[in-house]
Amino acid sequence: MSPTKLPTLETERLLLRPFETTDAARIALLAGDREIAATTLRIPHPYKEEDAVKFIQAVGKEILKGKSAVFAIILKETGELIGSIGLHIDKDHENAEMGYWVGKPYWGKGYCTESASKILEYGFNNRNLHKIHAHFMECNPASGRVMEKIGMFCEGTLREHVKKWGEFMNMICYSILIQEFRGQNGNSS
Repeated sequence: MSPTKLPTLETERLLLRPFETTDAARIALLAGDREIAATTLRIPHPYKEEDAVKFIQAVGKEILKGKSAVFAIILKETGELIGSIGLHIDKDHENAEMGYWVGKPYWGKGYCTESASKILEYGFNNRNLHKIHAHFMECNPASGRVMEKIGMFCEGTLREHVKKWGEFMNMICYSILIQEFRGQNGNSS
């Protein structure tokens, strides 16, 4: 698989596929919720359809450069787009930052955990990464639980590391190394 073309990944309940321009309205609807913006660094509020179009275009450019692997999260049962998950890749250091969000109507159903687990598998097995890391704002402990459930380890806290809506916030950092991932998943290769 060329790093400039993304596959569609499949889990029990989800498809992770490349974004399409027709996804913009749905992204704007879900990401436009203030609670989504409140728990993410890169989603502004309000979030409009033109913001979603710019996001899709920017992601496409980063994918072509081999710097990102960002997917739409789709419910298999209904075909609905419910969120986004991806890797921002640092090829020189063979690591990537994982980021994700799921629309509020889909919170608490395990979709983030399911898609994040698949992204780890993709990153280590298809992109030859050594480490995948992620971080979350301390005010969003649910994101930390996702990271723990997929086998990531807490590396620590970046104190008052980001400023969101005029307030400094702590960032909690998690990561997993390839050997840890393979050990947890019974794969020594």
